[in-house]
Amino acid sequence: MSTKQTVTAIQASKVRHGSKPLAMVTAYDAPTARIVDAAGVDMVLVGDTLAMVVLGYEDTRTVTVEQMAHHIGAVARTKPNALIIGDMPWMSYHLSALEAVDNAATLVRAGAEVVKLEGGRNRIPVIQAILDAEIPVMGHLGLTPQSSLKMGGFRVQAKTAELARDLIQQAKELEAVGCCSIVLEGIPSIVGRQITEAISIPTIGIGAGADTDGQVLVFHDLVGLETERLPKFVRRYGNSFDSQVEAVQGFVQDVRSADYPTDDESYSGPKGLTEQLDQP
Repeated sequence: MSTKQTVTAIQASKVRHGSKPLAMVTAYDAPTARIVDAAGVDMVLVGDTLAMVVLGYEDTRTVTVEQMAHHIGAVARTKPNALIIGDMPWMSYHLSALEAVDNAATLVRAGAEVVKLEGGRNRIPVIQAILDAEIPVMGHLGLTPQSSLKMGGFRVQAKTAELARDLIQQAKELEAVGCCSIVLEGIPSIVGRQITEAISIPTIGIGAGADTDGQVLVFHDLVGLETERLPKFVRRYGNSFDSQVEAVQGFVQDVRSADYPTDDESYSGPKGLTEQLDQP
């Protein structure tokens, strides 16, 4: 039987100290959570990407705390061995530390074991408040999708030496305040490597090169359920969309040709029911 992952175990996972790279995949419901956990991921992220890949919105800023808690609960009820990370959605940690702690607690009550929030040194007071409430926090630096309006879209970040140095410093500040790990998204590989070397907590890359302490991808992207144009960093490991369309097409064909259901797929009544129904 696999061992349940813990925050302390994840926090100690550094490749340079001999740990294997960490694997994190998103899940938003019970069936997907069972799939990724059976595959052996270290962490399952109930991400705010829920808004786009499940709920059909254009960006991540539309999802609410209540929606996040609903889907975290679905994942948590499968009791995965993977550590459950819950994304704090846009505007759930921006107004006050008190509100941020309350929203983080809502996600923990739903089943999250760690909350993740975007931003660097400007989020340190909020992160500190959440940590003071004994809730573990995962940071997120680089391309932060909730800030895409300010960034002018989904653009690679830290492309100059000055910006890269500042991002490295912000990673150090997130470590110092007590984050258990940091997601690095959409940054040059060299910056991902230097941040990873500069801090003692694990880095989880998504478009941050191969030298981080782990990698994360969206489930729907890697299994081929997402049919839209994918970011450069996504590698597809399956073609689930086409295979599932084929399965449903088979059902439609069998229904229309009267090949489904057969007698073996139907229920017979008790002996004599046909004769009884034939009586006037």
